[in-house]
Amino acid sequence: MYQSTRFPARRPSARIRRPAAALCGLLLAGAGLSACDSGSAGAGVAGGSGGLTFATDTEPSCIDPAVSPLDVTALIDRNIFDSLVNASPDGKIHPWLAKSWSVSKDAKTYTFELRKGVTFHDGTPLDARAVKASLDHVVDPKTKSSYAAGLLSAYREAKAEGPSTVRIVLKRPDATLLQSLSTAYLGIQSPKALKNTAALCRTPVGTGPFRFVGWKQKQSIELKNNGGYKWAPPTAKHTGPAKLPSLTIRFIQENAVRVGALNSGEVDVIGGLPAPNVKTLKASPRLQVLSSQAPGGTYSVHLNPARGPLKDKRVRTAFLRAVDLDQLVKSVSFGQYDRAWSQLGPRTLGYDKEIEGSWAHDPKLADKLLDEAGWSQRDGEGYRVKDGKRLTVRWPFVPQLLREQRDILGQGIQAQAKKAGIQVKRDAKDTGTYSKQIFAGDADLWDSSNVRADPDVLRTLYASDQTLAKGGMNVFKISDPKIDAWLRHGAATADRAARADDYVKVQRRLRDEALVLPVYVPAYLVGASKDVKGLSFEAASYPLFYDVSLGDS
Repeated sequence: MYQSTRFPARRPSARIRRPAAALCGLLLAGAGLSACDSGSAGAGVAGGSGGLTFATDTEPSCIDPAVSPLDVTALIDRNIFDSLVNASPDGKIHPWLAKSWSVSKDAKTYTFELRKGVTFHDGTPLDARAVKASLDHVVDPKTKSSYAAGLLSAYREAKAEGPSTVRIVLKRPDATLLQSLSTAYLGIQSPKALKNTAALCRTPVGTGPFRFVGWKQKQSIELKNNGGYKWAPPTAKHTGPAKLPSLTIRFIQENAVRVGALNSGEVDVIGGLPAPNVKTLKASPRLQVLSSQAPGGTYSVHLNPARGPLKDKRVRTAFLRAVDLDQLVKSVSFGQYDRAWSQLGPRTLGYDKEIEGSWAHDPKLADKLLDEAGWSQRDGEGYRVKDGKRLTVRWPFVPQLLREQRDILGQGIQAQAKKAGIQVKRDAKDTGTYSKQIFAGDADLWDSSNVRADPDVLRTLYASDQTLAKGGMNVFKISDPKIDAWLRHGAATADRAARADDYVKVQRRLRDEALVLPVYVPAYLVGASKDVKGLSFEAASYPLFYDVSLGDS
């Protein structure tokens, strides 16, 4: 999920989340961070491990994968938890904790045969009942899942048909199920640990290559090598235990401090590498830069068609055409991010290549459309007016939660819209006020990025049954029968070509109705010492540490 954004998709309609939980996912997608999870400080962190230290800009407040929607949660939990299946960056699904599976003719029942000999970090053996308990925890309303439950939106129940056979029964066909099950958010948890749900945020127990040791709040999380590990997925480069003796995740929010820690050798790897630092790090003889373009939803600004000037499609279209994204994205990201043409990223199934270039910067068209819409006069500051009112749209944001130069991008969009006579009021809010305002739909613009290795991310954002109140992220309550029909079919059919066609239609509809301003395609940028060998990225572009070694080890 919504690096941010993760980004976000996906809640069972029968298990509507409370507004507070929904807003966790909202903040994830809008800013890549969250202040919604709760939990007290955990155990202290052991030092001097001799392993690898990774620094990131975001600290989760809960690492129960069923609860937290943050991208940093998935990054951390991938080391602790394994999944039933594994997705490679090319989108293919491979065995993992499940050695095989079959699907019923009606596509409503998936039967998984589990690997034998797998144990959780607390010594509990993996069996079908453990898988059932883990999935039931995800969809339990008491869990208040902010993302994972939505990945199981079609889930009816899981049945243990024997020690190593688990059957997942769905309410409807769901072509996204295997991809969903491959994510860290649906990592399998120890049934013994699940008996104490209050402790899950702070003491995660999985079957992964690293086991949780401790958490020093606002500083770091310590993971130790799981010496008994021997069930890596076939996509890994080796088998057996991880190569690193330990993995420390440090939390350093300030970009300059994080980059400085890498330069000084205080840390081995940093995530969230600021784009302006890429060139310098690449020139260093002892440092390297790695990157992976994220799949799913691009960083985009959503337009509210239900109120104010943006109710007029001509005004929405003029706003899109007034912004020179080619120039803006290139300058702000120092060429590290590609300009986005669609709400869906190029790495995602169904990306519409033909949409590229179809709505380029066109200030003359923007002026023409605004004149036609009756906004032909300008006031003393150059803004357009009609019936004594200025053409103004409001864009709330939380300053502390901005990343990837999004504050500068927002200012650039604001400045370019002004040239067309549109006033964009960037309203800085605290997280509580922002959440209430967005949940009430009291905004004209809202921005998000939603990482997911499946185009079903569009359903989360635009299906009429995926509003915030119903557990989705359709903030402005878009209700378009055509979009709904394509998204329903795309989620249900297993035919990849048919799915791709559905999502192409959705992208074109979003463009034609001017409902979203795609800005850039997110990429996970990593700075690392050249002593770090074997670092790669999973399907959702989060760095993987299982195959990593330091130096020649």
